[in-house]
Amino acid sequence: MLATLLSANIERIGIMGGTFDPIHNGHLVTAELAAYQYQLDKVIFVPSGNPPHKTKQQITKDEDRYIMTTLATIDNPKFDVSRIELEREGLSYAIDTVKGFKEVLGEIDIYFITGADAILEIFTWKEPEKLLTECKFIAATRPGYCLSKLEDGIYEEYQEQIFVLKIPGLAISSTDIRNRVANGRPIKYLLPPRVENYVNKRKLYI
Repeated sequence: MLATLLSANIERIGIMGGTFDPIHNGHLVTAELAAYQYQLDKVIFVPSGNPPHKTKQQITKDEDRYIMTTLATIDNPKFDVSRIELEREGLSYAIDTVKGFKEVLGEIDIYFITGADAILEIFTWKEPEKLLTECKFIAATRPGYCLSKLEDGIYEEYQEQIFVLKIPGLAISSTDIRNRVANGRPIKYLLPPRVENYVNKRKLYI
């Protein structure tokens, strides 16, 4: 996939990481608006291989999460899916993923797309200062999270690297979808039909 990007004269990409367990419409809306607002040539969805912040949480098998992400994004020519973290051993760190893209693509402009909750914890990530110099961040608003903290002193040095993306108040989460399935509640319209069908066929989250 990275070789394809190299041959396509791509100059600016978005990386959207996550467990995608499952991927849902909130992820897709965020990626689409980020691509439009920041004129991204591509948004690459990167399913986490072994997320360090979820080591005690049971996560659906890598291949199921990869397939669901592919099914959700296949109709959008601006979207692609990368296995870079699924194929890398050890914990999945954003800094390693960004470096991996740059090793193949060169000094391309990278925008790391994440939620308000994650950006407010950025300084708990591996090598946060290095990460904030290697790429820019697009922080998508989420209900219940206030981004006014980005004006605090700890972020002052990096304010030119962090951009706020206001998105519709879609109160959709993968956790809620998993709970709905486990409790026999409907999930229709919360995620793409192909992903819903896959969840049902594979009997995930039951």
